[in-house]
Amino acid sequence: MPQTAKKPQPKSSNLFRWIAFIFLLFIFGGLIATLVSPQTTIDEVPLSDVIARANDENGNIAKITVLGNDLRITLKGEDRVSQVSRKDPSGTLYEQGLIDQCANLNGDELTECQKKYPTIEYQEVSSFWDYALNIAIIVVPVIVIIIFFNSMMRQAQSMNNQSMGFGKAKAKLYGPDKKKVLFTDVAGNEAAKQDLAEVVDFLKEPKKYEKLGAKIPRGVLLAGEPGTGKTLMARAVAGEASVPFFSISGSEFAEMFVGVGASRVRDLFAKAKKNAPSIIFIDEIDAVAHKRDARGGAGREDEQTLNQILVEMDGFDNDSGVIVIAATNRVDMLDKALLRPGRFDRHVNVTLPERKDRLEILNVHFKNKPKAKNVDLDSLAAKTAGSSGADLANIANEAAITAAREGHKEITNADLTEAFERVAIGPERKSKVMNDQERRLTAFHEAGHAVVGHVLPDSDPVHKVTIIPRGRTGGVTWFLPPEDRSYKSIYELKDILARAMGGRIAEKLIFGTDAVTTGASSDLKNVAELSKEMVVEEGMGSQTRNLVFPDQSTGYYTITTSKPYSEKTAELIDQEVKLLSDEAAKRAEAVLKANIPTLNRLAEALLEHETLEEEELKPLLKDAKLPAAAKLH
Repeated sequence: MPQTAKKPQPKSSNLFRWIAFIFLLFIFGGLIATLVSPQTTIDEVPLSDVIARANDENGNIAKITVLGNDLRITLKGEDRVSQVSRKDPSGTLYEQGLIDQCANLNGDELTECQKKYPTIEYQEVSSFWDYALNIAIIVVPVIVIIIFFNSMMRQAQSMNNQSMGFGKAKAKLYGPDKKKVLFTDVAGNEAAKQDLAEVVDFLKEPKKYEKLGAKIPRGVLLAGEPGTGKTLMARAVAGEASVPFFSISGSEFAEMFVGVGASRVRDLFAKAKKNAPSIIFIDEIDAVAHKRDARGGAGREDEQTLNQILVEMDGFDNDSGVIVIAATNRVDMLDKALLRPGRFDRHVNVTLPERKDRLEILNVHFKNKPKAKNVDLDSLAAKTAGSSGADLANIANEAAITAAREGHKEITNADLTEAFERVAIGPERKSKVMNDQERRLTAFHEAGHAVVGHVLPDSDPVHKVTIIPRGRTGGVTWFLPPEDRSYKSIYELKDILARAMGGRIAEKLIFGTDAVTTGASSDLKNVAELSKEMVVEEGMGSQTRNLVFPDQSTGYYTITTSKPYSEKTAELIDQEVKLLSDEAAKRAEAVLKANIPTLNRLAEALLEHETLEEEELKPLLKDAKLPAAAKLH
């Protein structure tokens, strides 16, 4: 697991700080309320004097305001309160003679009376909550403003920290305290492990090589198909050498800001040098190390990142004790400066596992899974030619899921078969219901594939035929090679083309020339792709023998935007592709016309049983023969 720095925990005194802060705010609000409240001059006078002035027509009292037990007197010609008199608690204003002289008047008399005598107003005494509301009106906006500015400051600090961390590498450090991966945990690929074992020896005993004048490799490039275990190999090197292991993806160097990627490279190598001897693992290095061309420039972010990697790997400091291991499945896209000796000194090909390697990988993945005694992993290894280690791990997981879904206590051979077919093609579409005509069409289509593939001499044996829909297909015919092969001859490829056309030709012979359906769409696509590959990449055309025309899709001509051959050559390639397709169709038709009884017998068996295994197919196909018209000359 990657090591991460622990964040500081908040202190317990934060609560006390908040309480003190709120208390100070209330004091501050009270001071503001005191300052903004109207100031009055308070003079205490006898109540009898107030009554006498109020009842006197020539008195100078304009208004009397009653607030509970208090009287507030406003003199004529003044807007502020100038005198306050304490009311006698034992009586009322009426009993003391302070009576509104104008109470029973109206009209002009009321107007004249109001001019002579003071107006009496009764107001409610303000409660505690009134004072609290007044304070809140002042304090709450202050709190909101403080919180707003506080959040702004925090956001600014966060953005500052983030900008400061742009140039920091995001590599994960796997130290010696973490669970190690050893070469014994990596099944298969013995040649690759042997090459990497020497790198481990360099890290463990560098002096042994330095005495002989040998230099420790600066970099190891792991190249191979996706899922072959390149990352696992790199971790095994770190585990065997017991050194710090920095892991980062090539895309993590990339950033929209120019210079950030180069800064991250410098930071990564600085960390690795502090922990030397150590290993830096860059996964998918082609994301930042692809070929430079004239359309680029020194200002491009990706080229600055690549240049920094080149300098760090082979600059003036050659004794850093850091080994760089990189993984990619697109070696053809990498810049040549990165591949030269002194940077990536060793190129290790992590290939797809062979049959014995696949068996070892399956044993590793089924090691902790309960399985029945008769489970045949060797047979599964034979079926999975061309599968990567990740594919095999997926099959093992799917087998366990299938066993659990079916309620099995152990994984059975049926679970293995279902898992293999699910991964290879897709799950059974049990909800797909075909009518009788569709089932019959599918049965003859798959029987056509099987008969043609069985008869042709350089085709792989038929392993299984089914008309149960799987994935996007209505039926499936499997051809499995008896052993792994590194090369394929033109005869084998032409037999593959012919058996792929067997389904469409069987439909034509049984249901008529015009009975063309979409059931052969994937077969025709495969025929077109394989035919073009034979002509363009393998030099197997009749008129273009020994000539290849690699285009942009192969990765050899990454700069050109057009095809690296003329229009006339393109027409010739199209003709060659058509010749191969037509030849495949003619050979398939010749085989099926010569074996109509076998075709009918196999189709009827499929309609009855839906799925036929290899042992069930042998008696049905034993009478099939190869006509002279289908032989290659």
